[in-house]
Amino acid sequence: MRLALLIGTTAMAIGAMSLPANAAAGPQTRDDLQESLDSIVTAGATGAIAQVRHGRQVWRLGSGTIAPGGAAVRGNEKFRAGSSTKPFVATVILQLVAEREIRLDDPVERWLPGVVPGGSEIRIRHLLGHTSGLADVLRTIPLPPSPDFEAYRWRDWTMSELVARATSLPPLFAPGDGWSYSNTNYLLLGMVIERVTHQSYADEIKRRLIWPLGLSDTSLPGTELRIHGPHLRGFVGTADMTELNPSLMSAGGELISTTADLSKFHTALLRGRLVPKSLLEQMKAPARDGATYGLGLRWRTLSCGDTVYGHDGDALGYSTWSFTNPRNDRQITVNITPPGPKPRAEVNALLDKALC
Repeated sequence: MRLALLIGTTAMAIGAMSLPANAAAGPQTRDDLQESLDSIVTAGATGAIAQVRHGRQVWRLGSGTIAPGGAAVRGNEKFRAGSSTKPFVATVILQLVAEREIRLDDPVERWLPGVVPGGSEIRIRHLLGHTSGLADVLRTIPLPPSPDFEAYRWRDWTMSELVARATSLPPLFAPGDGWSYSNTNYLLLGMVIERVTHQSYADEIKRRLIWPLGLSDTSLPGTELRIHGPHLRGFVGTADMTELNPSLMSAGGELISTTADLSKFHTALLRGRLVPKSLLEQMKAPARDGATYGLGLRWRTLSCGDTVYGHDGDALGYSTWSFTNPRNDRQITVNITPPGPKPRAEVNALLDKALC
């Protein structure tokens, strides 16, 4: 099924304006993007939605259905954004650095005494850039299709409980001596935010980012099981994983959002509206030689040679990408609901087409 929605107010007002020289013109570009989005569904995703910005022109696109055998997607549905939560957490931490409440080289032990073995050697920057060496808490949790996941799915989790599970595993390397993506790092950053501000990390994200930016469809649900409002449903195989207790992911990945809201957040961040330029550059610089991750942002190199910045995220049944080109005149956020392996080649082709 081929579906596309053009954001009317933006496109009708400026659709006739010229785009950058390296962009194709108007409807042809939208049609090309729609074709790439359709290919993701053909390759196995149940649904796929995207928002693409070329200059001042914006398209919202959709393909497939909200659930197997369900209604056609419209393009504005909510979804679980997984690790797309991490740039929000990192931005709050860096705002606290800018406010001189904390320092990037503060040891974790200073703010969370006794929480992490060896915490006096792990710095805040190690957590932000995944160079702490701490094992990922997900290694301690049986995930679908394991039937044992049901024992973990519905209960309330605290970040302290999750960190304790993760730190029961041996570290992967000494702090700063390697790179390994670990949700544990961002659980600890959530705890640091709470220790420094005396507010929950969710409230700080709302107060500093969600409310000022007008991200009306973005939430940190805490222990709320459901996604409220129109949303995509996430499946792992034939099992519907849409409802679960997001405290299992907490500061590492509990965010619910839309393509429009994630695009707005990343645009504001990369335009320097949320953190000072010097700290934004550290978000974009390698946390360690050879890494493609800075202090809260990923980057990837496209077929045209451009390096784009943003983050991706997985939740059970959902996969998200949000990236912006270096000139900040092209941006894409896409979410897909693959019940099986992600159609990576098709997603990469869409990112190339949108951002090159």
